Amino acid sequence: MSMAENHAVLDAFLQPLSVDTARLQQLAHQFATTYRYLALNSSDQFLPTPIATLPSGQERGRFLAIDLGGTNLRVGFIELLGDITDSDQQEVVDSIPNGSHKSRDGLISVDRPRIRRTFEKAWPIGEHLKMDKAEDLFAWIGDCIAEVVADSVRASRRDGPEDETVPEELPMGVTFSFPMIQHSLAEATLMPMGKGFAITSNLNLGKLLLAGYERHIAPPSSNGTSPDAQLNKPAKRRKIERLPRLKIAAITNDTVATLASVAYTVKSRPNSRVAMGLIVGTGTNATIPMKLADLHSSKQNQLHLPQADGLEDVKIVVNTEWTINGTAPPLKKLGFITKWDKILDEASEAPGFQPFEYMTAGRYLGELARLIILEFFTGELSIQEADLPMNLRQRNALTTAFLATVVAPSGSGVLLLPQLRELLPAPNASGWQWSVNEAETLRTVARLVQRRSAGLIAAAIIGLLGCAGELELRDNCAPDTSAPNGVTSHTPNEEPPSQADREDLVVAYTGGTISRYPQFLGTCQNFIDELLSREASYGTNESNRNRKKSIILKEAVDGGIIGAGVLAGTACA
Repeated sequence: MSMAENHAVLDAFLQPLSVDTARLQQLAHQFATTYRYLALNSSDQFLPTPIATLPSGQERGRFLAIDLGGTNLRVGFIELLGDITDSDQQEVVDSIPNGSHKSRDGLISVDRPRIRRTFEKAWPIGEHLKMDKAEDLFAWIGDCIAEVVADSVRASRRDGPEDETVPEELPMGVTFSFPMIQHSLAEATLMPMGKGFAITSNLNLGKLLLAGYERHIAPPSSNGTSPDAQLNKPAKRRKIERLPRLKIAAITNDTVATLASVAYTVKSRPNSRVAMGLIVGTGTNATIPMKLADLHSSKQNQLHLPQADGLEDVKIVVNTEWTINGTAPPLKKLGFITKWDKILDEASEAPGFQPFEYMTAGRYLGELARLIILEFFTGELSIQEADLPMNLRQRNALTTAFLATVVAPSGSGVLLLPQLRELLPAPNASGWQWSVNEAETLRTVARLVQRRSAGLIAAAIIGLLGCAGELELRDNCAPDTSAPNGVTSHTPNEEPPSQADREDLVVAYTGGTISRYPQFLGTCQNFIDELLSREASYGTNESNRNRKKSIILKEAVDGGIIGAGVLAGTACA
């Protein structure tokens, strides 16, 4: 088959993966409706957190911060330096040629940091720890915390008298990337953890953390040694005479921490604000402030809020868990779920549980591409399955990381070909070998899988902002075919809103897929811009407030540990 013939056959074969802004706009609207329903009715989605106020950027102080994920534990100190004053900002701007102090996303970039990170360390979580009892896991966590606190105490004692430099108590923020129930910001009940952890009981997370650290605050014995040093256990981390007590100020999950970190660290124009948090990595999730009135009464009662007039208008940060099956109906109705999605879903650990995640998240994009490639090679190109590389025949053997680091950056099938022959070789007994055609086919499939994922995430962002009232989504979004590209025209000759009248909605994001998969971020932002343009394409500046808005994706680097410190500062303020 010639290259041109291969392209024609491949284009027709991959048609079910295609996405366009018209369909994505319909999806965004149906997502918005679905999200409103789930907020009012679902018990496992749109869960309230105890956070009613986002950081102002003016909080100050030094806080211990912990970020526990499925793979690593990170501990360090986060010092909040507060808002940047006009004089601070002008001093930096004056030092930049031509006053070019705004980044491409319109947010002001200044040299003066708003956060200082010190004594930070990270540890991989060993598989044996995941299988241990809760007490053993949290004892190890306590040892790691003590190691960082001890480093800080030693540094403080070098700088001045002990009584003046070592506090009696350290406020601490915790990011915990596992399911939990919260009635207040400083308390959390740990649910079954998943992600390979054996802990299944409902446990008090704060008490577990404090108990794991407690032995490190015991006073020295009469002979000057720590009580633990007399035990038959390693005392490597217990050589400081006295460590401060810990006080848990805030506990949150990774998505909320991402939102909080950017809300604090971004110095934005007066007319921009952080509107939601987004994770697109191994999995995907989002968080957004919503009115209590938009949540089921049981969710409102969960927070133990005092009764007061106007409470229904109070906004609470909500953990959407937007991948769970409650969000599946719009995907099915609009035909976004392909036969390959169904195969992947049916073979997953929990069939039917997270359909949106199976279509968008890093854990699954490689497997989705493998299923598509395998069918095309064996069905359309008549290649025997036994002749293909093991990575194309074995479930989950073609990873998203391979697509992101080898396939996506290759530039062409010609450049990719030698890498495929080396990294994905055919079996020794096979009479088949990679060609430029097949290399180009793999590039095309990987690109379309990534593009669809970015488009679906963009539609979900628009839908969630609409659900929360940040955007006004029309009930009828059928395009006007008389206008160019199917877009309804707004009032002719009307000037666009001035920059002073515009409002930037910042979406704080983190995660390896959106951050490191080539073109994912740019594709997602482009879809968002196109979708918002369609929503702003009718009416006048006054009748359509979408015309005054833009949506900006802003990365939250290390949002887990920074967000933990920021929320501790917010709580203490």
